Amino acid sequence: MSILLNKETKVIVQAITGREGGFHARLMKEYGTQVVGGVTPGKGRQTVLDDVPVFNTVKQAVEETGATASCIFVRAEHNAADAVMEAADAQVPLIVCITEGIPQQDMVKAVDFVKQQGVRLIGGNCPGLITPGDAKIGIMPGHIHTPGPVGIVSRSGTLTYEVVVNLSRVGIGQTTVVGIGGDPILGTRFVDVLPLFEADPETKAVVLCGEIGGSDEEVAAEYIKSMTKPVVSFISGRTAPEGKRMGHAGAIISGRSGTPQAKVDALNAAGATVADSLADIPDMVQKLLS
Repeated sequence: MSILLNKETKVIVQAITGREGGFHARLMKEYGTQVVGGVTPGKGRQTVLDDVPVFNTVKQAVEETGATASCIFVRAEHNAADAVMEAADAQVPLIVCITEGIPQQDMVKAVDFVKQQGVRLIGGNCPGLITPGDAKIGIMPGHIHTPGPVGIVSRSGTLTYEVVVNLSRVGIGQTTVVGIGGDPILGTRFVDVLPLFEADPETKAVVLCGEIGGSDEEVAAEYIKSMTKPVVSFISGRTAPEGKRMGHAGAIISGRSGTPQAKVDALNAAGATVADSLADIPDMVQKLLS
């Protein structure tokens, strides 16, 4: 099985006529994802990627296609947060925002509106998600993933790819891989994804990739205490100096908040297996699955 995404998911792409939106929409479609439409205001009634209709609004796209997910490539300076809220207002159940650089005050408003509408937002500033062999939404490279029993959730796209490659090389596939993003304000966090893997009968183990900054990993650790499935975790940025942002906007240590040791200690106390190196993860996972 999978979480959040499968062959039946119908996806629209907001900003499908842009360079990034069009490029990745084509890759999603080639992977097998049902890309049923696109949205670009003022360019409705066009067709792209041979047979994908373009609509002026998300509401029109949903009414015409029955879309159940949206992938947003609208640029930050072109009001990407408004694009998120438009999708939520149209009651799209799953919204994936790839856009980076959205102002935090705009994301606070967007995330709050999404919650009010009762739908799910992944991102912003995320690589998306993939259920290997079924479908993908976003920018993850499909060819490195293989179907299997391990669920992966991560704040870092690049680290996710490395974990996936290392697992696939030793014959360990994935149920679903979810990149939640590295910004301070996110629509979906670790603690929102872990229960989905816990409930999925095909997911036998979970890999969690965190990083410095914030308290999401500590919050996740509290939930991990109640999980029946084993969790392998990794925290990046352990050598980062206090007060210096490392990569993501959310990857910054301030005082005692977000320190790597605090995260490692919390995960160890929760019963998770904490890897010192990404290269250690495949062996750890194999032991837990055997």
